[in-house]
Amino acid sequence: MKTIHKFRLEPGKEPTTLTLREGCKVVRCEYLVAQKAVFLWVQQPLSVTVPMVERQFRVAMSGEPVPDAYEYLDTALDPFGPEAYHVFEVPAGEGMAIGNGHERFGSDEFGQPGWRTNMAS
Repeated sequence: MKTIHKFRLEPGKEPTTLTLREGCKVVRCEYLVAQKAVFLWVQQPLSVTVPMVERQFRVAMSGEPVPDAYEYLDTALDPFGPEAYHVFEVPAGEGMAIGNGHERFGSDEFGQPGWRTNMAS
């Protein structure tokens, strides 16, 4: 079996680290006006026997340079503002994990650190 989970990404120079199941796949990226944030939906296996892996994602604004090795995934648009948020995956070993350790599990819809949050509809 598989499921889809939603994760909040923080814009800025430092990547957001998520701990996901091996074989996961990013299926959607969107700016949610109510939360004023970029979210990523990831499909992943439900089996607890599938190993966990850390993957890093970076949100960059239009015109902001990112390293050539970063893989573009999607763009999230603010429908009420001029902002465009471009989501890139950071290759393993290239990102810098920072913060208080909770970031690796993503954030819930209120921006609080947590584990896998709401499933996408």
